[in-house]
Amino acid sequence: MNDMRIPQHFRYLNPILEVLRDLGGSGRAGEVVDLVIEKLGISEEELEIKIKSGPSRVKNQIQWARLLLAKTDHIDSSERGVWTLTEKGMKASFSDLDLLNLYDCRKEWNKQHRQKKRTAFVDDPEMKETNEDDLIGEGGYREALLGILRALPPSGFERLCQRLLRESGFEQVTVTGKSGDGGIDGVGILQVNPFVSFNVLFQCKRYQGTVAPTHVRDFRGAMLGRADKGIIMTTGQFSFDAKKEARRDGVPPIELVDGEKMIDMFEHLEIGLKPIKTYEIDEKFFEEFRD
Repeated sequence: MNDMRIPQHFRYLNPILEVLRDLGGSGRAGEVVDLVIEKLGISEEELEIKIKSGPSRVKNQIQWARLLLAKTDHIDSSERGVWTLTEKGMKASFSDLDLLNLYDCRKEWNKQHRQKKRTAFVDDPEMKETNEDDLIGEGGYREALLGILRALPPSGFERLCQRLLRESGFEQVTVTGKSGDGGIDGVGILQVNPFVSFNVLFQCKRYQGTVAPTHVRDFRGAMLGRADKGIIMTTGQFSFDAKKEARRDGVPPIELVDGEKMIDMFEHLEIGLKPIKTYEIDEKFFEEFRD
């Protein structure tokens, strides 16, 4: 196989299918991405390499691979945030020849859609990073928003996290603002139902890099005996070891909210972002009128 012909994101096609099969046929997007990265043994250093618009190059390429699998009917992406194998995807495994054929098919799709304002694929996603930006985030506003969050003063970022928690259903959310309190920035209550509630402590980190497992362990140590759950919110990302530490057996679990998940919250809650409605030409609709 001529490796120079195959875009780098093709390397993730088989791992995505394998991970989804291991998960029983479906999985949340973030869960699948993490497991693919772990399966391939991708280093933290490689994960921190960014494309021009900001997101991790590796994660962006995995999203391109998912898009290609959806285009070829291996994944049903109809439900937002959940990747589900089709019957075709449950049985598929791409050989080197399959990848070459798929690459040729993809070039033909590009040719057919090159006149559209927005296309699902570009001629060479490795050379045209600016056309990849929409895959993790519907445009450059995600990185712009992360830039705003990282530029906030510490107290402002804490109040913003307080707002996100309130909008997400937490009650009695208070920012403590105490120094030397083991990194605890605030407290709140999550009322699950009239009979069940959890005391929650949260920590806010305006990071641009990676949060290490030591931060998770230190935060857990500070919250022991004081709350049922903990939340760490960061504008950066969490290492694999930090994620494992957060869910380690025998200790109170800690929820991790990284920069990408924070932006997802802004989108879902529609705060700090104004949704814009747009349209795309449906060429098929006009076919019968061209005769």
